[in-house]
Amino acid sequence: MVARLQSVISEEIKRQLKEQEGREYPDYLMACVGGGSNAAGTIYHYIDDERVQIVLAEAGGKGIDTGMSAATIQLGKMGIIHGAKTLVIQSEDGQIEEPYSISAGLDYPGIGPMHANLARQKRALVLAIDDDEAIRAAFELTRLEGIIPALESAHALGALEKMKFKADDVVVLTVSGRGDKDIETYLKEYNTL
Repeated sequence: MVARLQSVISEEIKRQLKEQEGREYPDYLMACVGGGSNAAGTIYHYIDDERVQIVLAEAGGKGIDTGMSAATIQLGKMGIIHGAKTLVIQSEDGQIEEPYSISAGLDYPGIGPMHANLARQKRALVLAIDDDEAIRAAFELTRLEGIIPALESAHALGALEKMKFKADDVVVLTVSGRGDKDIETYLKEYNTL
């Protein structure tokens, strides 16, 4: 239901691409993914379009090998959370473990079943973006464009430097929210850079 409601995002992407590029599909679609509503809306109308590479950026926290991460697709095992069978960060005996991310919106021990399935089928490229990569990317967008992104979206921005694009590739990256709610975190992190 959430994916269907959020599909207005990919409808708008199709409309704007038709106006700006003369085609309705990008080469790459990029979005942050925690529970997955932003990503679901971004990719909804492109899931079966093999011309489009889907890239999902999840919260790597302090690093996926540190025990302080919310990279559920990278670290999760099949389980049940909130009534859905999906990938879950859990202990050996199936107890849900506390995830970590600098972004409260991505600090979730599960992942939407649609995203887990796309990753398992290799339909989506999933990248774990750590806190530092996300913060650096957010500062760069703010400096270059005057846009303060939400910490969630900063993870998708952090994935950009891990990609290799051709000069004529059409890349759509959704910025799912404003960063004013995250300004205290940004100010604290700015003093550590």
